[in-house]
Amino acid sequence: MSLTFDHVAIAARTLDEGADWLATHGLILEPGGRHPGMGTHNRLMSLGPGEYLELIAPDPEADFRPCWFGLDGFDGPPRVAGWVMRATPLIAPTGTRVVQARRGDLSWRITLPLAGQMPRDGAQPMLIDWGDGPHPSDRLPDRGVRMARLTLPLDRLDLDDRRLMLTGAGTPMSLTLTSPDRDITL
Repeated sequence: MSLTFDHVAIAARTLDEGADWLATHGLILEPGGRHPGMGTHNRLMSLGPGEYLELIAPDPEADFRPCWFGLDGFDGPPRVAGWVMRATPLIAPTGTRVVQARRGDLSWRITLPLAGQMPRDGAQPMLIDWGDGPHPSDRLPDRGVRMARLTLPLDRLDLDDRRLMLTGAGTPMSLTLTSPDRDITL
């Protein structure tokens, strides 16, 4: 299976609260959309070709509250909640299932935890496959923001990406971005 970084998720109680918080760091997001059947909606920002940042929050118009990305009962300030790797072919790891999702002409398959909660509180990545269709980053303006480092409370990870820093259990996840004028740590 081929694995590459796809996106990182920032969770918030509401999209407006998360977008305002990210704006204080100079990060401007684009409209995303709703995730039918998943109880969430999002806004997005390009991190360069094939990569993006996703702000995700419970959708107040959904029939239920989501469990993924720790959003079930989410409280507190916005924070890094998880990340996703592109997998080819997509095979569900133990304890997950593959779900088909669609919004407009975007179509993807993603692994979701059977228990409803993110493995290792979001430090263990979900897997996604965009198939032959478009990738969200293809439609986002590129403002020169890039992922410099994703700090993960893991001891081991089978992915060779120097931007991923493993710190072991007990440390919070954090994200460092580079922009044309400064570094930003979330």
